Amino acid sequence: MLFSPKVLAATGVLLSIASIGAAHPGEGHEKRMQEAANARMVAAVNARALEACNARPEVKARKQRAIARREGTFDRLRQKRGLKDESFIHRRDDAAFSKWAAVDHNKTGLLDFNENTPAEELFGSNTSCVLAPDNANGPYFVYQELIRQDVAEDLEGIPLHLEFQFIDVNTCEPADVLIDIWSCNSTGQYSGVSAEGQGGLDSTYLRGVQPTDAEGVVSFDTLFPGHYSGRASHQHIIVHVGSEILDNGTYTGGVVAHLSQLFFDQKLIDLIEQLAPYNTNQIAQTKNLEDAFAGYGATEEYDPFVNYIVLGSDVSSGLFAWAELGLNTSSNWDFYAPYASIWQPGGGSDNPNFNFSVVGTPPPTHG
Repeated sequence: MLFSPKVLAATGVLLSIASIGAAHPGEGHEKRMQEAANARMVAAVNARALEACNARPEVKARKQRAIARREGTFDRLRQKRGLKDESFIHRRDDAAFSKWAAVDHNKTGLLDFNENTPAEELFGSNTSCVLAPDNANGPYFVYQELIRQDVAEDLEGIPLHLEFQFIDVNTCEPADVLIDIWSCNSTGQYSGVSAEGQGGLDSTYLRGVQPTDAEGVVSFDTLFPGHYSGRASHQHIIVHVGSEILDNGTYTGGVVAHLSQLFFDQKLIDLIEQLAPYNTNQIAQTKNLEDAFAGYGATEEYDPFVNYIVLGSDVSSGLFAWAELGLNTSSNWDFYAPYASIWQPGGGSDNPNFNFSVVGTPPPTHG
């Protein structure tokens, strides 16, 4: 059964109404419970709708274009780094979180491939073709970050080219949204915030924003994230709907429709953690299965691990990683996305109304 945009829009309205109630935490427990019930209903409807979308001819054609695009990106990145004639390694599909992350799963790991491997086998798989669950925002979201593709700045680390494709489950079409990413550096510090031990308000590394293109795609050049106390390596994503791009190269307004944290294979993390500058991190490493927030990122249908290819025969050559995420652009999760600071030309400023009490709480779409 294919759910029409009208049906999905109606459930989206329920979700938005519930979220408005959540924006005023003093209004009571009942509204929060109603929000949770509505969100679970929306998640179930959207998941079935997106599954039905996959049978459409235009969706199949879009997937073929994605395969060709990823293959082209991979070739371009290898040429840029002088790796065109070098062998490479590829992460195949993994088979809730322990299911996708299990180190003894027979499809997990780094396997040898070559230039004769069909593009469909290398680039045809997506992290997911179902609704992506939301995760906790965390305490280090910076509002109005710079709109830019390259966020690595002058930091040292393993180059990571990210490509994300976003599909609006209300329409089965590419989502016209603004994508906000951030991660910590190789030794666990975030930029843009004044919290003790972090990069400070004047720093901007590993943060950036991009509007999706006609295919719902954004790409970023960043660095593989390190780890910090209690957290495995992960990549933050926020999806803004209805934002305005400003003349100063930032954005304003809109609502947060999705919050994600994507993860990386444990074997890959372990390889990278042995290299400089990651091996200078004095903080004890937390494994994927020990990360308290990892469980929010997965469902039985949704794999929160990125697909990736190492550009050369060694991880130090860099990685190309990609994921496809289904989202409901009618959602409003502003309550769950408090920002610690605001970026401004010449230096950021702390948010005096920062609500730290919800940074570890995800919207109720993960279960």
